[in-house]
Amino acid sequence: MEKGIYFTLSSGKEYFIHDSVFQGVVVAIVLAIFGAIMGSKFKKADYKKKPTGVMHLVEIFVTWVNKFVDQTMGEGHQAYAPYMTTLFIYLIVCNLWGLIGLTPPTSDYNVTFALAIITFFLIQGTNIIANGFGNYLKGFLYPFPLFLPMNIIGEIATPISLSFRLFGNILSGVIIMDLVHSVLAHISNFLVPISAVLHIYFDVFSGLLQAFIFVMLTMAFVGNTFPEED
Repeated sequence: MEKGIYFTLSSGKEYFIHDSVFQGVVVAIVLAIFGAIMGSKFKKADYKKKPTGVMHLVEIFVTWVNKFVDQTMGEGHQAYAPYMTTLFIYLIVCNLWGLIGLTPPTSDYNVTFALAIITFFLIQGTNIIANGFGNYLKGFLYPFPLFLPMNIIGEIATPISLSFRLFGNILSGVIIMDLVHSVLAHISNFLVPISAVLHIYFDVFSGLLQAFIFVMLTMAFVGNTFPEED
């Protein structure tokens, strides 16, 4: 039986929520609570004093993301920084969720595809706002009308490639670590702690790297929709 939550409505119809999807909701709730707490602390903080502890780390992280948005998307697009910051933090926590013995939400294609769909609509919406609906439609005919099918396929391929890249890397790490644990446990339980070294790569390094790549590609795709400046 798959891991997850089974429940039945009063109508008698049964539903199932996969564990990874449920964990994705849990991560969102945890981060929402954390964000509310940090927001309250920042409002009460004295701006004349240098922040300390977690507040200092949050400020450093937000400042870094803001600079990264300027470098990737170009200056004057700080309005996208809050979303990119939220997406980055969510992906980092999801990818590292397995370190506490829970199912990483991003090991489920439903989760990664949902995130990629958000990016897809962000790209299309930004393109329409930045260039106008008429120019948006003309873009599908560039450089020749015969390229219309290829351009449509190219747009559809964006969320698919984004979601599969993240999903594949995280899921492969989960599978590999499960196999390593099984092999080491079969040989001797005393060898299981050795797998901690592999966790550093498959869970920590790979998790952080994939979160960075997903956000960077999101910024690059959105940034490419802006009209070129003279």
